[in-house]
Amino acid sequence: MTDYVIEAELREETGRSATRRLRRAGKLPGIIYGGGKPDIAITMNYNTVSNLLAEEQFHTSMLEVKVKGSRGKNSVLLKDSQWDPVMDTATHLDFFRVSGKDTITMDVPVIAINYENAPGIVKGGLIDTVRHSLEITCRADSIPDQIEVDCADMEIGDTVHIEDITLPEGAEVLHDVNFTVLNLSTPKAGPDPEDDGEGEGEGEGEDTAEDAGTTEAAEEIRPSLKYA
Repeated sequence: MTDYVIEAELREETGRSATRRLRRAGKLPGIIYGGGKPDIAITMNYNTVSNLLAEEQFHTSMLEVKVKGSRGKNSVLLKDSQWDPVMDTATHLDFFRVSGKDTITMDVPVIAINYENAPGIVKGGLIDTVRHSLEITCRADSIPDQIEVDCADMEIGDTVHIEDITLPEGAEVLHDVNFTVLNLSTPKAGPDPEDDGEGEGEGEGEDTAEDAGTTEAAEEIRPSLKYA
């Protein structure tokens, strides 16, 4: 079963000049490969695919690419994406053929949940995510969207290791060391109350509320894919 369907067309021309013309025409070039079948160079509607790329789940889901003029079904995973370093727009996508029974290894994002009223947070602590993603091995049709870490009961100084996390059925993280995934750290030290701060404006040096939120911002993850 696939979560997304992408309409594409065969791409006859390759090379930098050809891809530049495609992008000016609102098309995004890509390639489908793997699975013991010939590579297929394709083009897709840029706006449609750009919207999909903004969805985190798109990067860890099985996809179906329907190629006009090509026979057969293309069940794939997004293997890689190239981006313009200045405009931050996608310039090329690589898709790898898989079937649901294939075992793959993919980076899946880690999300802290239920931390808002955790005892350590109430006392001023901060969630410090050490591993923003985990390398999950599972079937291609059972890739989790994210790995949730329940922080509801965490106190300041508590640490969550990989062996503390319950992974979805059929998924595993291969590891030799019980590494840290996240912890609830001690609040940052504020200014010395006995320091008059001579020459310092009122309120300067104080931590702002935004400081506590910086650890909550999820990193943009463009996952790597390994085929087992």
